[in-house]
Amino acid sequence: MESALVAWAHRNTALAVAGFAVAFRCTHHLLRNLPLPKVVRIDAFRTWKWRNLSVSMVHSLLTGIWAVTSLILEPDMVHKIYDFYTPLSYLLVCVSSGYFVQDACDIIFTGHARGSWEFLLHHFLVLCSFLYTLFSWHYVAGAVVALLVEVNSVTLHMRLMLKLAEAQHTPLYKANRLLNVFTYVFFRLSAQFYLTWYIHYNYHVLDQAAYFMVTMVLMNIMILIYFYRLIRADFFPRKKRHAEQNGSAHGGDSSNTRFLND
Repeated sequence: MESALVAWAHRNTALAVAGFAVAFRCTHHLLRNLPLPKVVRIDAFRTWKWRNLSVSMVHSLLTGIWAVTSLILEPDMVHKIYDFYTPLSYLLVCVSSGYFVQDACDIIFTGHARGSWEFLLHHFLVLCSFLYTLFSWHYVAGAVVALLVEVNSVTLHMRLMLKLAEAQHTPLYKANRLLNVFTYVFFRLSAQFYLTWYIHYNYHVLDQAAYFMVTMVLMNIMILIYFYRLIRADFFPRKKRHAEQNGSAHGGDSSNTRFLND
């Protein structure tokens, strides 16, 4: 059955991506049945953000473990990111593309696009790269390496959910804070910089190298900015900034609150 699904996705890429987008939307509806922390439940923006992050957590757990396992089983993908992949790694990129379609639609159609434009830009860059990969059958292994960042996304989502629940002073948050920095450096920064180096080193023999180099540079700038914000917020907090964030979370037009304020 697994091989049949992989073969079908390989022949019907667009339908596979759309199908996985629908699957993640169904996951969103299923997760709505789970109880919410009281402080989250009483605020409309926090409720939406919690549910959005819950689906993201499912995606990160699934694809992060999948990407690590794929590279352990087929280490050649690390060195042959252009022309080598396995059927299951192709399916992984289909699944992840479906999630990014679903998440972008969730942000746009719930009216949070303005406050989440950085996430939409990220999703646009990832989707353009992944869809090119899926339809050209090139860079599939590179996409799998890129999905190592989802290991870090698990701790990032946990961090945000704990802050939404106002649990940032708990031992769990403090432990996650340290683990988050480690996974950010080891899985996110390392994966991104390796891919950038690989494209630069093989620039003259890779198709669409200019596009992927520009995309990687933009992504690198974004993740370095996010890392700076993360370190500043978790290890060098400013009381005034926190007070402003708490005020915007509990009053005013919270729909315009940006993800990265947290």
